[in-house]
Amino acid sequence: MSRQEVLVIGPIMPFVVERLKLHHDVVECENEADSAGFLAREGSRVRAVAVGLHGLSAKTIAALPKLEIIASFGVGYDAVDVAAAARAGVVVTHTPGVLTEEVADTALGLMLMTVRELSAAERHLREGRWQSEGNYRLSDGSLTGAVLGIVGLGRIGKAIAKRAEACGMKIHYHGRHRQADTAYPYHETVVDLARAADVVMVVAPGGAQTRHLINADVLAALGPHGYLINIGRGSVVDEAALVAALREGVIRAAGLDVFDDEPNVPSDLIEQPNAVLLPHVGSASRATRQAMGQLVVDNICAWLEGKPPLTPVPETPVPDCT
Repeated sequence: MSRQEVLVIGPIMPFVVERLKLHHDVVECENEADSAGFLAREGSRVRAVAVGLHGLSAKTIAALPKLEIIASFGVGYDAVDVAAAARAGVVVTHTPGVLTEEVADTALGLMLMTVRELSAAERHLREGRWQSEGNYRLSDGSLTGAVLGIVGLGRIGKAIAKRAEACGMKIHYHGRHRQADTAYPYHETVVDLARAADVVMVVAPGGAQTRHLINADVLAALGPHGYLINIGRGSVVDEAALVAALREGVIRAAGLDVFDDEPNVPSDLIEQPNAVLLPHVGSASRATRQAMGQLVVDNICAWLEGKPPLTPVPETPVPDCT
């Protein structure tokens, strides 16, 4: 296989760049002082692009007339304009599977922190209040016997369900359609799911179709004894409605690992004592992130060797690469 030029656009973990350099000549567009000028000069030669969470716009795709593959780092790929890629005949890949277990572990941990108030209890100890005020108060929530309503029962959603069942929870779900291979109760709408659930776990992808899917109506249906957990995409939750719900006792608490405008978390949300907030660490172990990065590399290398990509997204074509 001859070495070819691979373009890396936006911030991405150094591991990806290092591994790509073993096989190809890598140009990091972020390191170019004049990225627009660079694309105008060099874009006509680029067949493959690797991108991080910032994705790729239709404008940039149009500036790369010979582009054939966009390898996106992450299972979610809503930051890549897949419609523009499809129109241009460009295949988009992502990194599913390799992060499933790690994210499911984080989801379970975040749910435990939120429902059992573990982070608040830790602060009680660290601030010396155990000594000065006595024991931390009894938490109101418990996982045992509770109903977990999962929004998005894909790979990660099913891995979360398996863990939650081990904690004695009952699983319900909502998705675009009922899944014939699962016996979990299905709800046609998110509002109906929220009414039935003690905890709503959001695992849905981002994008226009799911933006603010979790809104004031859903939170009201979840109710004053309910919990919201989001490890999917921040855009799925209406953060203003969530702040109001937390402040007014519409729901009991929320645990979030993702936000609408990362890393800018609204101060109103940070100020809510019944919100547990993590800085998007769902898959953030070294081993998992390296596995994700290797899949980015493997998709690009396979394509440039004339082989099919390993993990293409369904919205873009996979033309004959021979």
